[in-house]
Amino acid sequence: MNILLAIDGSSASDRAARYVVQLASQLSQPPTLVLVNVSAPLLPQAVRKLGRKSTAEYYASNSEHAVRKARRILERAGLAHDEFFPVGDAAAEITRLADKHDVDLVVMGSRGQTALRSLILGSVATRVLALSKVPLTVIR
Repeated sequence: MNILLAIDGSSASDRAARYVVQLASQLSQPPTLVLVNVSAPLLPQAVRKLGRKSTAEYYASNSEHAVRKARRILERAGLAHDEFFPVGDAAAEITRLADKHDVDLVVMGSRGQTALRSLILGSVATRVLALSKVPLTVIR
């Protein structure tokens, strides 16, 4: 089984990582795991001001911070995984990587936004559900 675990650094993401560990323990073979953290792109003016090197360091630092707890949860369980840190629209990047890696299941946490806020801003989980061709498990 191929599983994509989308992480944003929230406590819901940590719960999603623990869910993947629990799911993996029920499988006859360890799953192939893809750990993903998508960074929202900086404004072009900020990128010009920071420069390429500082911008790349900024994205790398943010992703490292976001995945550190989930990475630790997976490593403690002995689950190997690949990591990807794209920059762009979170839902689009998650579904793109799910397609690219022939994923059977996407797992992600939900921050539990109110219905009004979710309606106005949209939620990444809702957009992944709309875009994805594979099942999505959302952990609260």
